[in-house]
Amino acid sequence: MLNRFHCCSTCIWYEVKKKRGGPPVFRCSRLGYETKPTYQFDCWQPKERVKKRMEREESTN
Repeated sequence: MLNRFHCCSTCIWYEVKKKRGGPPVFRCSRLGYETKPTYQFDCWQPKERVKKRMEREESTN
């Protein structure tokens, strides 16, 4: 079963850098390159709030 929370935007390594006058840049600080919020990598480490939500959802099932 795929985890619906698993994506870059929920990972501890995910960063958003804002450029002056330009669009924001989404990047993975661990891997060192640009990514997109919906991408998925095997190195995913969920943020604390995501872990709590996953636990809460699991306990209700």
